[in-house]
Amino acid sequence: MTIKEAQEAVDRWIKEYGVRYFSELTNMAVLTEEVGELARVMARKYGDQSFKPGEKDNLGEEMADILWVLLCLANQTGVDLTAELEKSLEKKTQRDSLRHIHNEKLKA
Repeated sequence: MTIKEAQEAVDRWIKEYGVRYFSELTNMAVLTEEVGELARVMARKYGDQSFKPGEKDNLGEEMADILWVLLCLANQTGVDLTAELEKSLEKKTQRDSLRHIHNEKLKA
């Protein structure tokens, strides 16, 4: 599935099952909540915390939840995420093509 197809699939789902999009501000709050849920799993899986009884290692699920809300926000605000990601890659390539290669901190 391409990013464009993902945006379209989310839009179809919202129109068929979701009644309507939540407001942009509500979705921004939901996105923040979902990022927090991912942080919780990351802290337990890769950090110093351990999973509490009943918690699960659902890293992929939390990432997908973030992507879902981000796709909603893109649809609501008319953002073509494919085009924006392409621009971002180009910007990072022009700005950082040598920066990380010469970063002593990144050398093993």
